[in-house]
Amino acid sequence: MESQARGGTRWKRFAVVMVPSIAASAAVGVALAQGALAASFSVSGQSFKVSADRLDGEGFVQYGAVAEGVDLKGNKAAHPVAVSAFKHATIKNMCQSVVTPNIPVLGSVSLQLKAGGGSQAVEADNLYIDVADLNANATFKNIDIGVAAGSTTKGPGMKGGKEQANPNGFAQQADSAVLTDVKQTAWATSAGTFKLSGLSMKLHKGVKECY
Repeated sequence: MESQARGGTRWKRFAVVMVPSIAASAAVGVALAQGALAASFSVSGQSFKVSADRLDGEGFVQYGAVAEGVDLKGNKAAHPVAVSAFKHATIKNMCQSVVTPNIPVLGSVSLQLKAGGGSQAVEADNLYIDVADLNANATFKNIDIGVAAGSTTKGPGMKGGKEQANPNGFAQQADSAVLTDVKQTAWATSAGTFKLSGLSMKLHKGVKECY
């Protein structure tokens, strides 16, 4: 991407989240882990939306945390999130969008990314997502609700070091999770591997989101 657009308009503010993400969780009143960082990096000042027809996850765990980073003006910011993690996940017909507002001359600019819409699904291992909002139909197999975060065994585990959540805080876990008609807002995502089949990425002038 060029550093400048026509007429000298700078694209510095168009800080786009490039890694797709998805989450799996029912809204069960997740308690926040005080002082915990959800992502292993400083999150940007833009949340992003993700939709998917279906997510099949194995080894699921979720716990509360705080995603720390900056806003679009560079000021420190913190966001309460539910960290949803999977040992392995497959995602069908995934769409991710992020909108950067108030770009001089251009106004709003949207980035939309799609993958897994064909015969091959998106695949991810050791997937962690910092979720702010989620709507979906969910089915969990052998779910435990109210587990101490430090005692979970079914997911990929909590992140270590300064990213570790309060080990005595609320968590839930399940052998597997299936979500359909997924719509979510997230602040960050990380994964050991992320395979994007049929990847397509486009920029749009104006607001064009996945839902």
